[in-house]
Amino acid sequence: MTLQGLEGFEKPEASLEQYETPAVLASDLLHLAWSHGDLEGRVLDLGCGTGILGIGAAVYGASVVGVDIDGDALEIARNNAAKSDVSEATDWIRGDMNAVPVRHAETVVMNPPFGAQNRGADRPFLRAAENVADVIYTVHNQGSLEFVESFVDGEVTDAFETTVELPRSFEFHEEEKSEIVVEVYRIEV
Repeated sequence: MTLQGLEGFEKPEASLEQYETPAVLASDLLHLAWSHGDLEGRVLDLGCGTGILGIGAAVYGASVVGVDIDGDALEIARNNAAKSDVSEATDWIRGDMNAVPVRHAETVVMNPPFGAQNRGADRPFLRAAENVADVIYTVHNQGSLEFVESFVDGEVTDAFETTVELPRSFEFHEEEKSEIVVEVYRIEV
């Protein structure tokens, strides 16, 4: 319920593929992480946006660092963390995936861009994640397992598929809302 009440993007940017991670998806991903004991220690939320995954991890007791390139999104993440009473457990840092300002975390949680606007946009996120963490939780388009397994130097140990409803966010969207199927992977690096 905490995650459902969080603020989203005020002005999402298409070039950054800023779509809000639905609370149900975030909750399912975080429950899987918790069930594996992966929310103990430091958790890094890469491309954190407005903070839903990081805040959820903090609710589970993790110490969280969220990194995003968008300063406006980070301000919303800070406000969301305060509203959720997890400010003490969270830090929000402006940074780029090509130079992540964190050297190590036990776990990375992320919903990276899928590459719809910029082909390969998920690759810097995957590289950054495998360079700093022991375990990665990541969301991708349906049918991405073979790519993820070949790209990341690690093993996909768990996966689940779910449907996500996306509201019309950008002018080029033709429908008021659309459903897409996504896959969540747990990767041991």
